[in-house]
Amino acid sequence: MHGWGDVVAAFDGLEQGDSGLTALLRAAGSVLDAKAVGALASGVAAAPGGVDPDGWMVLVADDPPPALRDALRAVLAETRAAADDGLGVSPAPPARLGALRERLAKLGVDGFVVPLTDEHQSEFPPGRARRLAWLTGFTGSAGMAMVLPECAAVFVDGRYTLQVRDQVETGLFEPRHQTEQPPGDWLAEHATEGMRIGFDPWLHTADGVRRLETACAKSGALMVALDENPVDAVWPGQPAPPLAPVVPHPFDYAGSDSAEKRSQTAAALRDAGADAAVLSAPDSIAWLLNIRGGDVPNAPLALGFAILGADASVRLFIDPRKLTEAARRHLGDAVTVEAPEALEAALDALGTAGVAVQAAPGGTPAWITNRLKGAGARLVDGADPCVLPKACKNTVELQGARNAHIRDGAALTRFLAWLAREAPSGNIDELSATERLLGFRAAGELFRGLSFDTISGAGPNGAIVHYHSTPATNRKLEPGTLYLVDSGAQYLDGTTDVTRTVAIGEPSAEMRDRFTRVLKGHIAIASARFPAGTGGGQLDTLARHALWQIGLDFDHGTGHGVGSYLCVHEGPQRIAKRLAEAPIRPGMIVSNEPGYYKTGAYGIRIENLEMVRAAPADDGAERDMLCFEALTLAPIDRALVETKLMTGPERAWLDAYHARVRDTLTPLVDNETAEWLAQATAAI
Repeated sequence: MHGWGDVVAAFDGLEQGDSGLTALLRAAGSVLDAKAVGALASGVAAAPGGVDPDGWMVLVADDPPPALRDALRAVLAETRAAADDGLGVSPAPPARLGALRERLAKLGVDGFVVPLTDEHQSEFPPGRARRLAWLTGFTGSAGMAMVLPECAAVFVDGRYTLQVRDQVETGLFEPRHQTEQPPGDWLAEHATEGMRIGFDPWLHTADGVRRLETACAKSGALMVALDENPVDAVWPGQPAPPLAPVVPHPFDYAGSDSAEKRSQTAAALRDAGADAAVLSAPDSIAWLLNIRGGDVPNAPLALGFAILGADASVRLFIDPRKLTEAARRHLGDAVTVEAPEALEAALDALGTAGVAVQAAPGGTPAWITNRLKGAGARLVDGADPCVLPKACKNTVELQGARNAHIRDGAALTRFLAWLAREAPSGNIDELSATERLLGFRAAGELFRGLSFDTISGAGPNGAIVHYHSTPATNRKLEPGTLYLVDSGAQYLDGTTDVTRTVAIGEPSAEMRDRFTRVLKGHIAIASARFPAGTGGGQLDTLARHALWQIGLDFDHGTGHGVGSYLCVHEGPQRIAKRLAEAPIRPGMIVSNEPGYYKTGAYGIRIENLEMVRAAPADDGAERDMLCFEALTLAPIDRALVETKLMTGPERAWLDAYHARVRDTLTPLVDNETAEWLAQATAAI
């Protein structure tokens, strides 16, 4: 990297007295000065980055010359080196909890609720919003903490009951299963009549606040909305709001232009009796406007809010520094771009006009719904109007998903072949396997990053459902154990998510039994035919039946929706014990991932993504029937299959699936991998 003197000298004719960076910016035609670039770099450093580490520079100049690129790299490197956000420490230092309690006392409240998510209910919130991780050390994807003057608790679901005890100081925070030991019960035990428990109304939905109020009622405590987030006040190194370029998502991948989407969604608003809708979910905004960004890990999203009018107009509230010139041209005149600070006045204006506003109570920040109510708006109950049309992919998106899964399957197959060769030596560990798999994917066409952090669990670590390997927990893949790898990628034409469980060496009879029962559940979902209007809760039993017969089960859902180069988890579709609110519809993509986990021993999961489509015509059918088409293409470990437990149709399904995998992927892999693939997909 050039020093500052070299950078300045790279441009001739610089005016006397100009700083090096300012002169370089002027020469490149940038409207920014050095101070503005420094502020921009703080936001860029807070974003997760991407496959192009220099991609952010388009926010400075359309085509930065080499010398300016060197200078910008130096600015970003210095910004990152100076950052100390305090994240990544588990358990968190006790002083943080003490500082929070002191702040709460100054604010006149007795307690505070710390959720995991951000203002947009993001699954993968940016560093700035990782308040729960900073305060407690817990890094799972679902959780909440409650802090009172003398005690505190962390609430997690069944996936994280082991992880939370490893990451949190249990002498400070009591681990609780949020279903079996809900917050209301904990408050009833520890809170007293009249206690004031604060919450940040930006971080809780209207539905979420109602649940908290119900929980507080058990103890006579009172929920109090705060104007500031007290964690922010005591977090000295809190990252800046993330900044990454907003770019157009091409029609070739979207399959429908933004004007058409806005028109159709606006029509749905009018049908619902609404004049406008507030959109707070970044993936809804990305889908509606055909834009993508890079503000959060693992999903191509730009954080912001939008107001969609019943006339198909859109007001987009987003940091204007994120918008490239190409993005501005793409948005056009029908989309008005405004600073985030303008949202408050816009909501007040809706209320003053007395318009009917649709704001999803389960997804919109309570701050927004409260502001609308206070200003006089009439709230219309209804889901985010983008959710359902986004979930039902068009033909272009579905073909893109097929194409992405073929390339992803080739990468995963190369990895599995490599693993088969190298793992028996005992020299491969979880982290090195993760890096090798990333390398295979990154070499593929249209790759834009991972869709979630890879779960790479060897032996007992595989029994931790959302395990994340670290240098402290990293295990070797040892003979006689199972290795579970759950991974996925983002491609311009689709999003993938796949899990395979592999025997390292010779598996035990118990492992084969459990794996085969999980496989039977997977096949039951994959081969299901069901009438239109069926919900995922009605299908879930199919995945669990074989395990239930010997008293076993798994504590996560069987399937979740998946986006189209968007979020790896999306609604409204899902397959789970709890009945889903929306039926499964053609064009949806849903995962099929039953599992079994023996604590301290091993974990098993088999996951494919399935596309919902019309079932083949049947002359005797009296109803419209649906079925699944497997998108994921990768071998299932035959060494773990106990054929005695399988029926003839189940064996036929596995052989047919493997034949399709072999025929599709063989032309895309090297000869050594092709030879392994032929053996891995041989008929059982």
